[in-house]
Amino acid sequence: MTPTVLVLVIIPVSLSFPLQRENAIPRKIVANQTIVNEFFLMAFSEVRKLQLLHFVVFLFIYIVSLSGNLSIIMAITLDCHLHNPMYSFLRNLSFLDICFISVTVPKSFINSFMNSSSISFQGCVAQLFLFMSFLATELFLLTIMAFDRYVAICNPLHYAMIINKRRCVKLACGSWVGGGLYSALHTANTFSSPFCGSIINQFFCDIQPLLRISCSESHTGEIALIVFGVCLASSCFALITLSYVQIFSTVQKIPSMEGRRKTISTCLPHLTVIVLFLTSGMFSYMAPTSDSALEQHLVAAFYSVVPPLINPIIYSLRNQEIKTALRKVVGRKLFPLICEGFKI
Repeated sequence: MTPTVLVLVIIPVSLSFPLQRENAIPRKIVANQTIVNEFFLMAFSEVRKLQLLHFVVFLFIYIVSLSGNLSIIMAITLDCHLHNPMYSFLRNLSFLDICFISVTVPKSFINSFMNSSSISFQGCVAQLFLFMSFLATELFLLTIMAFDRYVAICNPLHYAMIINKRRCVKLACGSWVGGGLYSALHTANTFSSPFCGSIINQFFCDIQPLLRISCSESHTGEIALIVFGVCLASSCFALITLSYVQIFSTVQKIPSMEGRRKTISTCLPHLTVIVLFLTSGMFSYMAPTSDSALEQHLVAAFYSVVPPLINPIIYSLRNQEIKTALRKVVGRKLFPLICEGFKI
């Protein structure tokens, strides 16, 4: 099994090995433990100025990500030339990225601003469920987008019949439902055991740091879910790989260089997003555990913040139709007076 496939599981494979406890209560007194009503997330720093810097940086990142993804959603919605399955999936991806970054980042910068690190038990459950759900949904959606490009390039005459509007909606809904079900299994398993500590060694609730403070010594349920996830992720990875092998094989048969360039240009943004998704997960889950709060923040932020921040930039720069739609929508509809003055 390659490291890339393991990253696609959405959860760290290292969970299958014995986890070192943090803030653990000795096993002899587990029966006398108190119920955990809240958790404490890892603070960026104890220095107030650095906390405020963290607030400003994360707030800026959140606003940029929100603006970029909303711009793509708005451009696709308002431009009738982009009302096709490919851009419908892209609109879903942009909305998904907004949800994804909204689960972790606002809580983090609000805590820094308020000089707090607490999160309620229910809030932690919701954060883990939503984070895992959006992460899994993104994998499923990227797989569907690869299949969409395969049909469009390799079977263009049958594209309208295979990827029609109804099937497009079903595939998108299936991604969200599948991600939610997969996340529900992990969330239920993670919180099925009592906790012997309340300090989470990360700036949001994730499976690995939560299992480290769990009182349970056995993680059989989590290992079973990992095996299931590996099988599921392997299927997605195989479909993506097979789709692009067929796509590049078909592109080589196009006689003109211009035709090949235009065809490849429709795939490059999606392929770049897939590579970013995989590399960010690989870096985060394979990076060695550190006691430094700054290093922990950087590692966790790489896969929870970078993809939803960079994805709209990739599509805005690499997709000519999106660039044109953004110019039209932002330039002519949102700021008509300015555009008229400069005669854009």
